Amino acid sequence: MSPITIAAVKELSGEIPVAAAIHAQLQSRAAKLTKGGKPYFELVFADSTGNFCLKIWSDAPFYGHAEALAENAIVRLEAEWTQNPYGVNAANLVWHHLDDTAIADFLAGDPATREKQSRDFSEIQRLCQSITDPRLHALCQRFLTQMGDRFRRTAAARRNHHARRGGLVEHVAQMMRAADALCPVYPELNRDLLLSGVLFHDCGKLWENSYPEDGFAQIHSLHGEMLGHIPLGIELVNKLWNDLLASPEAAPWTTLKPATEITRLHLLHLIGSHHGQLEFGSPVLPRTPEAFALHHIDNLDAKMEMLREAYAQSNEIAPGIYDRIFPLPSNLVRPLAGFSSPSNTEL
Repeated sequence: MSPITIAAVKELSGEIPVAAAIHAQLQSRAAKLTKGGKPYFELVFADSTGNFCLKIWSDAPFYGHAEALAENAIVRLEAEWTQNPYGVNAANLVWHHLDDTAIADFLAGDPATREKQSRDFSEIQRLCQSITDPRLHALCQRFLTQMGDRFRRTAAARRNHHARRGGLVEHVAQMMRAADALCPVYPELNRDLLLSGVLFHDCGKLWENSYPEDGFAQIHSLHGEMLGHIPLGIELVNKLWNDLLASPEAAPWTTLKPATEITRLHLLHLIGSHHGQLEFGSPVLPRTPEAFALHHIDNLDAKMEMLREAYAQSNEIAPGIYDRIFPLPSNLVRPLAGFSSPSNTEL
């Protein structure tokens, strides 16, 4: 059978088993014990469209293979797939190593995902090009030039939303569209600052949620673990900003208003406050219109992505009611369809 993507398995599987093959890369493996002391493995597999976790119990035929799988192994998984609110399950699971041709096809990524992320990156470039403040414009261009390749292979998260290679580009592009649309509605917003804040708000994730050049298993780094993406983002922007100040391009900036140092400080505030609350990891609370807007745009896009995935993955437990999918707080209800005017023949 031809392989399908992880996203497709999540969308197609439910209470009724779906027989399918997946080509996937081992992202992580953890040996665990149940409360009763029974050993099992948690294996996280990934492809270009996302990831999922499989629990492999000690009495399952695959248990020995799970223990022997090499780190970052790329394999073909054939199973009867089901899904419940806790995740994906595989019955009658068998696996095979891929040949070189199949591995090359796998590493090229899902064509639809690759094409969407290419469009999104072009949109980010277009909106950054429209920034009129020469300092913010130069900063964004320097980031995209120097860090663009790493940016394009970074996820927005390890789980929950846009948790896939290139997911950060999708997240940032959609947030930029939202910010651009909101600025005419709220004229007190500084468009240049807000668009720059969207680009840089998660730039620290280039070290927290990045991927290798060839592969779909997220990298764990000491910098990401010990600092987190907000301090890393502030450090990166300061480095890029100071490099710009030392360049001939910055010579005319001394007379610009608002002052260059104040502009830098406002941008750093957006990075530091974008989680919105101290208990959610922000070292400071939002204190400007752009900071409040950025926090809510970020949260909205994350929630909308979670909703899309939840509707695609959850089981319909009653007419129009769907199982709760973590981390959403409750069961979902089928959305209201758009209004369709009756045709003249129906009047």
